[in-house]
Amino acid sequence: MAASDGTTRPVRSHRRVLAAVDAVLDMAAQTHAVTIEDIAQALAASRRRPIEIEIADLGPGVWGQRREFPDHDEIVLARSLPSIDRTLAHEIGHIVFRHPGAAIAETTLAADDDLIAYMLSQRAASSSDLTAEALHEWEAEAFAVRLLQRLGHFERDQNWRPLLCYDEALG
Repeated sequence: MAASDGTTRPVRSHRRVLAAVDAVLDMAAQTHAVTIEDIAQALAASRRRPIEIEIADLGPGVWGQRREFPDHDEIVLARSLPSIDRTLAHEIGHIVFRHPGAAIAETTLAADDDLIAYMLSQRAASSSDLTAEALHEWEAEAFAVRLLQRLGHFERDQNWRPLLCYDEALG
């Protein structure tokens, strides 16, 4: 969408998210991936780019992080997550949408808790305009929610037709 100054602003697209979830679930069905970890590995195989998943201590307020290396991606999950699947699905969303991962130099910088809290509060208080970073976070989170919702439906109900009709109705 064009802004009044002639630049383009990021736009949220539910259809883009639904299409990405459909593509990932199609890939999962073809490779018999049933868990979110299986889906991550199937995605890695389809991209011919390994995805390593590890658990580590992360800074306050950071539950997961995708790190880009020249030859692979790494998803780091915080040690005491309330939902590993949710955070892993979110980070997979970043990979699916080809959002830039954290440069390794950025992940190793030390910051005290007060600085991190200040930075998070500034991000939350920023203008209402949708930035590229905010769009990336929204896309990854919307992807994670929809993917996990669909995986939950598939586990409970083997009749997929009503769900697919519902998806069609949404566009």
